[in-house]
Amino acid sequence: MNKIAQLIDGQFVQSTSTDFIEVTNPANNQVIAHAPCATDAEIEQAISAATSAFKTWKKVSVPERARLMMRYQHLLKEHHDEIATILSEETGKTFADAKGDVWRGIEVVEQAANISSMMMGETVENVATNIDTYSMIQPLGVCLGITPFNFPAMIPLWMFPLAIASGNTFILKPSEQDPKTPMKLAELFLEAGAPKGVLNVIHGGKDQVNYLLNHDAIKAVSFVGSVPVGQHIYKTATDNLKRAQCFAGAKNHSVIMPDANKEFVLNNLVGASVGAAGQRCMAISVAVFVGESAEWIPELAKRIGEVKPGLWDDKDAGFGPLISPQAKAKVLSLIEEGKKQGATCLVDGSDFTLEGYESGNWVGPTVFTDVTTEMSIYQQEIFGPVLCCMVVNTLEEAIELVNSNPFGNGTSIFTASGAAARKYQSDIEVGQVGINVPIPVPLPFFSFTGWKNSFYGDLHAYGKQGVRFYTETKTITSRWLDDDIPSGPNMTIELK
Repeated sequence: MNKIAQLIDGQFVQSTSTDFIEVTNPANNQVIAHAPCATDAEIEQAISAATSAFKTWKKVSVPERARLMMRYQHLLKEHHDEIATILSEETGKTFADAKGDVWRGIEVVEQAANISSMMMGETVENVATNIDTYSMIQPLGVCLGITPFNFPAMIPLWMFPLAIASGNTFILKPSEQDPKTPMKLAELFLEAGAPKGVLNVIHGGKDQVNYLLNHDAIKAVSFVGSVPVGQHIYKTATDNLKRAQCFAGAKNHSVIMPDANKEFVLNNLVGASVGAAGQRCMAISVAVFVGESAEWIPELAKRIGEVKPGLWDDKDAGFGPLISPQAKAKVLSLIEEGKKQGATCLVDGSDFTLEGYESGNWVGPTVFTDVTTEMSIYQQEIFGPVLCCMVVNTLEEAIELVNSNPFGNGTSIFTASGAAARKYQSDIEVGQVGINVPIPVPLPFFSFTGWKNSFYGDLHAYGKQGVRFYTETKTITSRWLDDDIPSGPNMTIELK
């Protein structure tokens, strides 16, 4: 049995647990590894290691922490394709998509290498006579990251590099569905020179997460995943008086104005809706056509229908399988509900199978029109290669539709009108807005900023907000009197 190791106090160790989770290849559901459910004793060892390491790591100079990140990003780039291959094999993502996953994580590590400028405090001289006030940015302690299956490289790299560069130590609990990728990230982090105990990786499920959330040593929790789990983690963490940022579900709309560039819109909507099998929290799952742009729906459906799922190393594959049989069953159930509730299914991928891989978690591209807000396919996050098309008469109606949705992760508008774009970006109640950009995930010198039920917390991921999440501000007010300045021959300082 291929058992996944855990990283505890600088050593890759096998768990003594008797409880293991099967890691499967989504293309055929064959078991490729087994992830342990860490024992309480192993979690305590990891927490103890992180707690001990924090005492010395927080005193390491900020430039030295930045140099660790510089070495790390170099190794990640050097092993980019290797990581992407591991990622593809355990998630089913196409190789091109997997490389993008890795690269977006590398970009955050590059930003972590710029930590020195983000750790600067503020100073005001002479707030009163002979009194100065200044602030310092200091780390919190042991931080926890709980990451999902859909981006096993990018999302861990959202978390632990920035937290560690800020002076904290970290425990990562990656998804049990694809743990090999984050373990490779951890291996390279040690190779970059990370001291033992600074990063620890623990595997498991709900019981392990709850143990960590209820532990006094954990000071801050970062999470990305589903709404129910996000709500549970946020409530449990905050009930235990911990700082928490929880990124949850989404229902992302793209608004298409009739003056938009038709070819540009259609080309972008295909990839944004069914790329990565729709398993992205920023995927466009609802296309809102304004006025005459509704005439483009049949052509869009035709183009989406031409996208073929396939194996990760098939260069012609548009996307791969869903992560698990359970994920496939949920998507198929929602497709059937959409049909029963009156939506018109222009493209139906329910029966798709890949020859030779019939036991895989395959769902083909699917397009609905005549969708209303009461339907399950609109109300729920499908997390599959399914696009819902809706039609409104005006931009104002489109804005009202988007703002009425309980989620607020990402949205976009396609238009040639600067005035329409400005109104949309101003009035829309969504955290990330794209203008002629279908999936507006910000580069890491900005922050990833979901709103409403897409995010629970105050400070968002990476960028300046990410550093503030992983740090605390200390403000010092000092007074030094001129009369206290020493003088006399005995005050000569000899330099040796």
